[in-house]
Amino acid sequence: MDSKERILRVDSFRQRLIEVMSRTGIKSASLAQAIGVDRSTLSQLLAGENDRLPRVDTLMAIASKLQISVDWLLGLTGESRSGAEILSQSLQLTPSSPLPSGASLRLWHKEAMGTKIRYVPANLPDFVKTEAVLACEYGQFENVSLEQVIDTTKERYYEVQQPGCDMEICLSTQKMMGFARGEGLWCTLSLLERCQQLEWFAQLVDDLYPKLRVYLFNESRNYASPYTIFGAKRSAVYMGHMYFVFNTSEHVQTLTGHFDGLIRGAEVQAHQLKPWIEHLLNEVREH
Repeated sequence: MDSKERILRVDSFRQRLIEVMSRTGIKSASLAQAIGVDRSTLSQLLAGENDRLPRVDTLMAIASKLQISVDWLLGLTGESRSGAEILSQSLQLTPSSPLPSGASLRLWHKEAMGTKIRYVPANLPDFVKTEAVLACEYGQFENVSLEQVIDTTKERYYEVQQPGCDMEICLSTQKMMGFARGEGLWCTLSLLERCQQLEWFAQLVDDLYPKLRVYLFNESRNYASPYTIFGAKRSAVYMGHMYFVFNTSEHVQTLTGHFDGLIRGAEVQAHQLKPWIEHLLNEVREH
């Protein structure tokens, strides 16, 4: 740390310590006793002419006593709460609806309208799926009808078409190829139904580009669980019948960094998706 950065850290520490002591109403004598230092030592740290930071153990004791983060005290973050407190207050467990777009998901999308939404789907994005694919995937659900599934999917489809929509999607080439070949979940779909789905997907992303940008990454080099980042304020990780929802900028920024890594490592860029799908279609039709 050079002298200029050290001065900034010392100044930030002093100002923020004074701020939190004022906010909590704790006096110098009480804080000094609680953290195990002389009152004169704490007074020196609070003095305007002070040019040094406290020892690490003193810094940790102050943060623990005042329930704030060390990073915030040093001016490294704008979030004053400790990591444990941030996690306990920011994490929500929200049940997932059997529908492709349940009430919570629709609300989060509505609140994020006009900001960038980043999305890693479990397979093909629900809002691009044809009725045949929706029937294949949701036909065995007991609590919802196919009509409900189709209606909620159409709602998301229309939202993507609205002005102000800005969406990036990352999914794996393996899932795309598995769908095209009718593997796993899609083994009951006919070749015609799979081809119609892929043709519709290719046409849709081409029509909506650049407001909708879809990238393909290789699962052998990158991995991603399904998640959505709703602007800068919320992210939701899909765990199967449950969303882990994070509402702090730190968590959103972490997932955004992961998403950016998927885009950087993408083997198929957004403008290349339609020709890539057309090539895939030619391959499955030949076999």
